[in-house]
Amino acid sequence: MEPKYLLIATTNQGKFKEIFEVLGALDVSNGGNFRVISLLDLRDNAEAFGVIDFDGLIEDGETFSENAVKKAKFYHEKTGLLTVAEDSGILVSALTGELGVKTRRWGKGENASDEEWIEFFMERMLPEKNRNAKFVCSACVCEGDVCEIFEGETFGQITEKLEAPILGGLPLSSCFLPEGFDKVYAALSPNEKNAISHRGKAMGKVLGHLTKR
Repeated sequence: MEPKYLLIATTNQGKFKEIFEVLGALDVSNGGNFRVISLLDLRDNAEAFGVIDFDGLIEDGETFSENAVKKAKFYHEKTGLLTVAEDSGILVSALTGELGVKTRRWGKGENASDEEWIEFFMERMLPEKNRNAKFVCSACVCEGDVCEIFEGETFGQITEKLEAPILGGLPLSSCFLPEGFDKVYAALSPNEKNAISHRGKAMGKVLGHLTKR
């Protein structure tokens, strides 16, 4: 039987890499029952999937879960594929109300490079003594009329300087020190990070859910 497609609804290759490190267990290349693909795979293979108009998505939810559902529903309706979407961000105690669901659009904005964005963030944090923070991820699995939410969160602190090279699409990983660890996200191995990160926790729940199908 031909495997089903599982669409990871992101164009952020950094996020896709992290998600695939968990959900890749479902891929046919690892003995699973799905072909796990990204939005870029759809766009780069118009001959196989057709030309799909992805305009029109508005991420205006007030919570991570609302945005995750919006994205999962949108891309599922556009493609008809089993879809996993996530929305994630950071809550910084010293910057109450400034980040959260607006994390990547905050500061220098979503069109800034990773380097520009994190430079602005680190400068904004310079005078702050309270450097407590929490990463949150809401993942949504959507097929037909059914959408299910899976959550993950990780507490930690913002370091005073970048402590690892910037990972593409994931600039905060270089300055977020998870609770109980002496290395920032970006300095952890994939297995270490996926076991304790907000995204790893949420996608681990997604994996358990889809493995039962």
